[in-house]
Amino acid sequence: MRARDCGFEVVYEGIRLTPAEIVNAALEEGVHVVGLSILSGSHVPLVRDVLERMRKEGLDDVPVIVGGIIPPEDETQLKAMGVAAVYTPKNFDLTAIMADIVRIAEGAGEKAA
Repeated sequence: MRARDCGFEVVYEGIRLTPAEIVNAALEEGVHVVGLSILSGSHVPLVRDVLERMRKEGLDDVPVIVGGIIPPEDETQLKAMGVAAVYTPKNFDLTAIMADIVRIAEGAGEKAA
């Protein structure tokens, strides 16, 4: 809800989507940012798969943000793969998170222009 309050159009596709379904939804909706919430502990292989599929579909300019229970070493690995931001339970200031996502989306828009 907080994202909608900030002016974002939020497209929620549900839980337990495959990486292919996530990328397909991003293509169909023409998104500016893809947000993944992963609590299963499988964030590294899942995010890698999503990023690879996005690149193959020409969505490599769309930032991906990830949230969940993510250890610092995995956060480093995710960012090295191309993830724009990682949010964990220590990131509880929703206003700061929304401002960060706006910054990320604006930065991606400037690169595309």
